Amino acid sequence: MKLENKVAIITGSGSGIGQTSAILFAKEGAKIVVVDINEDGGLETVEKIKSNGGESCFIKADVSDVKDVKNSIKYVIDQYSKIDVLFNNAGIISPIGMSFLEISEKQWDKMLNTNLKSMFLYTKYATPYLKKTHGVIVNTSSISGVIIIPDFLDYSVAKAGVIHLTKASAIELTKMNIRVNCICPGPVNTPMLVELSKHPSSTTANPMNRIASPEEIANVALFLVSSDSSFITGQAVIADGGYTVI
Repeated sequence: MKLENKVAIITGSGSGIGQTSAILFAKEGAKIVVVDINEDGGLETVEKIKSNGGESCFIKADVSDVKDVKNSIKYVIDQYSKIDVLFNNAGIISPIGMSFLEISEKQWDKMLNTNLKSMFLYTKYATPYLKKTHGVIVNTSSISGVIIIPDFLDYSVAKAGVIHLTKASAIELTKMNIRVNCICPGPVNTPMLVELSKHPSSTTANPMNRIASPEEIANVALFLVSSDSSFITGQAVIADGGYTVI
Protein backbone atom coordinates (compact mmCIF):
# COMPACT_ATOMS: atom_id res chain seq x y z
CA MET A 1 0.00 0.00 0.00
CA LYS A 2 1.27 3.44 -0.94
CA LEU A 3 0.24 5.25 2.27
CA GLU A 4 0.47 2.57 4.94
CA ASN A 5 0.31 4.06 8.47
CA LYS A 6 0.33 7.62 7.13
CA VAL A 7 -1.91 10.26 8.73
CA ALA A 8 -3.61 12.44 6.14
CA ILE A 9 -5.63 15.61 6.65
CA ILE A 10 -7.99 16.29 3.74
CA THR A 11 -9.97 19.51 3.81
CA GLY A 12 -13.24 19.74 1.92
CA SER A 13 -13.56 15.96 2.02
CA GLY A 14 -17.29 15.86 2.67
CA SER A 15 -17.99 15.56 -1.06
CA GLY A 16 -16.49 15.55 -4.54
CA ILE A 17 -12.76 15.25 -5.11
CA GLY A 18 -12.03 15.43 -1.39
CA GLN A 19 -14.37 12.59 -0.46
CA THR A 20 -13.16 10.39 -3.31
CA SER A 21 -9.53 11.08 -2.40
CA ALA A 22 -10.20 10.32 1.26
CA ILE A 23 -11.66 6.92 0.38
CA LEU A 24 -8.78 6.17 -2.02
CA PHE A 25 -6.07 7.23 0.46
CA ALA A 26 -7.70 5.07 3.13
CA LYS A 27 -7.64 2.06 0.82
CA GLU A 28 -3.92 2.72 0.43
CA GLY A 29 -3.44 2.46 4.20
CA ALA A 30 -3.74 6.06 5.44
CA LYS A 31 -5.61 7.18 8.53
CA ILE A 32 -7.89 9.92 7.23
CA VAL A 33 -8.84 13.12 9.02
CA VAL A 34 -11.91 14.46 7.24
CA VAL A 35 -12.21 18.23 7.60
CA ASP A 36 -15.32 19.98 6.32
CA ILE A 37 -17.85 22.60 7.36
CA ASN A 38 -20.57 20.24 6.11
CA GLU A 39 -21.07 17.82 9.01
CA ASP A 40 -23.41 15.47 7.14
CA GLY A 41 -21.03 15.13 4.22
CA GLY A 42 -18.01 14.73 6.47
CA LEU A 43 -19.62 12.00 8.55
CA GLU A 44 -20.71 10.26 5.35
CA THR A 45 -17.08 10.15 4.20
CA VAL A 46 -15.97 8.72 7.54
CA GLU A 47 -18.67 6.05 7.37
CA LYS A 48 -17.67 5.05 3.83
CA ILE A 49 -14.05 4.70 4.90
CA LYS A 50 -14.89 2.67 8.00
CA SER A 51 -17.27 0.41 6.06
CA ASN A 52 -14.28 -0.50 3.87
CA GLY A 53 -12.17 -1.34 6.91
CA GLY A 54 -10.30 1.96 7.05
CA GLU A 55 -9.65 4.37 9.90
CA SER A 56 -11.04 7.91 9.88
CA CYS A 57 -12.37 10.73 12.01
CA PHE A 58 -14.29 13.92 11.27
CA ILE A 59 -13.53 17.49 12.29
CA LYS A 60 -16.08 20.21 11.57
CA ALA A 61 -14.17 23.38 10.75
CA ASP A 62 -14.33 26.65 8.88
CA VAL A 63 -11.04 26.32 6.98
CA SER A 64 -10.71 30.11 6.69
CA ASP A 65 -10.87 30.60 10.48
CA VAL A 66 -7.46 30.46 12.14
CA LYS A 67 -8.94 29.24 15.43
CA ASP A 68 -10.65 26.31 13.70
CA VAL A 69 -7.46 25.52 11.78
CA LYS A 70 -5.32 25.47 14.93
CA ASN A 71 -7.89 23.42 16.83
CA SER A 72 -8.18 20.85 14.04
CA ILE A 73 -4.41 20.39 13.85
CA LYS A 74 -4.20 20.08 17.64
CA TYR A 75 -6.89 17.40 17.50
CA VAL A 76 -4.94 15.43 14.90
CA ILE A 77 -1.75 15.56 16.96
CA ASP A 78 -3.63 14.58 20.13
CA GLN A 79 -5.27 11.70 18.26
CA TYR A 80 -2.45 10.42 16.05
CA SER A 81 0.74 12.22 17.24
CA LYS A 82 1.80 13.12 13.69
CA ILE A 83 0.84 14.46 10.26
CA ASP A 84 2.25 12.92 7.09
CA VAL A 85 -0.04 14.34 4.40
CA LEU A 86 -1.92 17.62 4.07
CA PHE A 87 -4.35 17.82 1.16
CA ASN A 88 -5.67 21.39 1.00
CA ASN A 89 -8.72 20.71 -1.11
CA ALA A 90 -11.56 22.79 0.36
CA GLY A 91 -12.99 25.41 -1.97
CA ILE A 92 -16.07 27.21 -3.21
CA ILE A 93 -17.11 28.73 -6.52
CA SER A 94 -19.18 31.78 -7.41
CA PRO A 95 -22.91 30.95 -7.55
CA ILE A 96 -23.05 32.31 -11.10
CA GLY A 97 -20.63 33.93 -13.48
CA MET A 98 -20.30 37.60 -12.59
CA SER A 99 -18.47 40.50 -14.16
CA PHE A 100 -15.69 42.31 -12.31
CA LEU A 101 -17.99 45.21 -11.39
CA GLU A 102 -20.71 42.93 -10.00
CA ILE A 103 -18.49 41.22 -7.43
CA SER A 104 -19.15 42.53 -3.94
CA GLU A 105 -16.46 42.99 -1.33
CA LYS A 106 -18.17 40.34 0.79
CA GLN A 107 -18.09 37.81 -2.04
CA TRP A 108 -14.46 38.66 -2.84
CA ASP A 109 -13.39 38.16 0.77
CA LYS A 110 -15.28 34.87 1.11
CA MET A 111 -13.76 33.52 -2.10
CA LEU A 112 -10.18 34.46 -1.24
CA ASN A 113 -10.51 33.40 2.39
CA THR A 114 -11.97 29.97 1.59
CA ASN A 115 -9.94 29.15 -1.51
CA LEU A 116 -6.56 30.69 -0.69
CA LYS A 117 -6.19 31.92 2.88
CA SER A 118 -7.28 28.50 4.18
CA MET A 119 -4.38 26.82 2.38
CA PHE A 120 -1.92 29.34 3.79
CA LEU A 121 -3.24 28.72 7.31
CA TYR A 122 -3.16 24.93 7.14
CA THR A 123 0.27 24.95 5.54
CA LYS A 124 1.61 27.35 8.15
CA TYR A 125 0.32 25.47 11.18
CA ALA A 126 0.87 21.93 9.89
CA THR A 127 4.46 22.58 8.79
CA PRO A 128 6.13 21.95 12.20
CA TYR A 129 4.60 18.45 12.21
CA LEU A 130 5.17 17.74 8.52
CA LYS A 131 8.82 18.64 9.08
CA LYS A 132 9.13 15.77 11.55
CA THR A 133 7.70 13.22 9.11
CA HIS A 134 9.20 14.63 5.87
CA GLY A 135 5.61 15.08 4.82
CA VAL A 136 3.78 16.14 1.70
CA ILE A 137 1.35 18.93 0.86
CA VAL A 138 -1.01 18.95 -2.10
CA ASN A 139 -3.24 21.92 -2.92
CA THR A 140 -6.25 21.96 -5.22
CA SER A 141 -6.08 24.77 -7.75
CA SER A 142 -7.91 24.81 -11.09
CA ILE A 143 -7.36 25.42 -14.78
CA SER A 144 -8.91 28.82 -14.05
CA GLY A 145 -5.74 29.56 -12.12
CA VAL A 146 -3.81 29.01 -15.35
CA ILE A 147 -6.19 30.60 -17.86
CA ILE A 148 -9.01 33.07 -17.34
CA ILE A 149 -12.58 31.78 -17.46
CA PRO A 150 -14.67 34.92 -18.18
CA ASP A 151 -16.96 36.12 -15.39
CA PHE A 152 -15.21 34.08 -12.69
CA LEU A 153 -12.62 36.69 -11.73
CA ASP A 154 -12.63 36.13 -7.97
CA TYR A 155 -12.36 32.36 -8.38
CA SER A 156 -9.61 32.69 -10.99
CA VAL A 157 -7.57 35.05 -8.82
CA ALA A 158 -7.89 32.74 -5.81
CA LYS A 159 -6.86 29.67 -7.80
CA ALA A 160 -3.92 31.51 -9.41
CA GLY A 161 -2.89 32.42 -5.89
CA VAL A 162 -2.94 28.73 -4.95
CA ILE A 163 -0.42 28.00 -7.70
CA HIS A 164 1.95 30.71 -6.48
CA LEU A 165 1.46 29.67 -2.85
CA THR A 166 2.41 26.16 -3.92
CA LYS A 167 5.56 27.26 -5.72
CA ALA A 168 6.68 29.72 -3.04
CA SER A 169 6.09 27.33 -0.15
CA ALA A 170 7.78 24.48 -2.04
CA ILE A 171 10.98 26.50 -2.32
CA GLU A 172 11.00 27.29 1.38
CA LEU A 173 9.78 23.94 2.71
CA THR A 174 12.10 21.77 0.65
CA LYS A 175 14.75 22.73 3.22
CA MET A 176 12.60 20.81 5.73
CA ASN A 177 12.18 17.84 3.38
CA ILE A 178 8.52 18.75 2.74
CA ARG A 179 7.27 18.51 -0.83
CA VAL A 180 4.47 20.81 -2.05
CA ASN A 181 2.52 20.46 -5.30
CA CYS A 182 -0.90 21.37 -6.61
CA ILE A 183 -3.49 19.95 -9.00
CA CYS A 184 -5.26 22.08 -11.61
CA PRO A 185 -8.36 20.12 -12.64
CA GLY A 186 -10.66 20.99 -15.49
CA PRO A 187 -14.41 20.32 -15.06
CA VAL A 188 -14.98 17.33 -12.78
CA ASN A 189 -18.22 15.45 -12.13
CA THR A 190 -18.82 16.84 -8.63
CA PRO A 191 -21.56 18.92 -6.95
CA MET A 192 -19.53 22.06 -7.74
CA LEU A 193 -19.89 21.29 -11.44
CA VAL A 194 -23.63 21.96 -11.18
CA GLU A 195 -22.82 25.65 -10.67
CA LEU A 196 -19.89 25.75 -13.06
CA SER A 197 -21.89 24.10 -15.85
CA LYS A 198 -24.23 27.09 -15.92
CA HIS A 199 -21.40 29.03 -17.54
CA PRO A 200 -21.08 28.61 -21.32
CA SER A 201 -17.26 28.34 -21.34
CA SER A 202 -17.13 25.50 -18.81
CA THR A 203 -18.52 22.63 -20.88
CA THR A 204 -16.67 19.64 -22.32
CA ALA A 205 -14.71 21.76 -24.81
CA ASN A 206 -11.52 19.75 -24.57
CA PRO A 207 -9.83 17.25 -26.89
CA MET A 208 -11.16 14.33 -24.83
CA ASN A 209 -14.69 15.73 -25.20
CA ARG A 210 -15.72 14.81 -21.65
CA ILE A 211 -15.42 15.84 -18.03
CA ALA A 212 -13.27 14.05 -15.47
CA SER A 213 -14.51 11.67 -12.82
CA PRO A 214 -13.56 12.45 -9.20
CA GLU A 215 -11.57 9.20 -9.22
CA GLU A 216 -9.32 10.47 -12.03
CA ILE A 217 -8.35 13.54 -10.00
CA ALA A 218 -8.02 11.51 -6.80
CA ASN A 219 -5.52 9.28 -8.59
CA VAL A 220 -3.41 12.34 -9.42
CA ALA A 221 -3.56 13.38 -5.76
CA LEU A 222 -2.50 9.90 -4.66
CA PHE A 223 0.48 10.04 -7.00
CA LEU A 224 1.54 13.41 -5.60
CA VAL A 225 1.27 12.42 -1.92
CA SER A 226 3.00 9.06 -2.39
CA SER A 227 6.68 8.23 -2.83
CA ASP A 228 5.97 7.68 -6.55
CA SER A 229 6.45 11.46 -6.94
CA SER A 230 9.46 11.74 -4.61
CA PHE A 231 11.43 14.02 -6.98
CA ILE A 232 8.51 16.36 -7.75
CA THR A 233 7.88 19.59 -5.87
CA GLY A 234 6.60 23.08 -6.67
CA GLN A 235 4.60 21.84 -9.65
CA ALA A 236 1.10 22.65 -10.87
CA VAL A 237 -0.14 19.42 -12.42
CA ILE A 238 -2.85 20.14 -14.99
CA ALA A 239 -5.54 17.45 -15.38
CA ASP A 240 -8.01 18.92 -17.85
CA GLY A 241 -8.40 16.55 -20.78
CA GLY A 242 -6.27 18.90 -22.85
CA TYR A 243 -8.49 21.98 -22.34
CA THR A 244 -5.57 24.36 -21.81
CA VAL A 245 -3.67 22.99 -24.81
CA ILE A 246 -6.09 24.35 -27.41
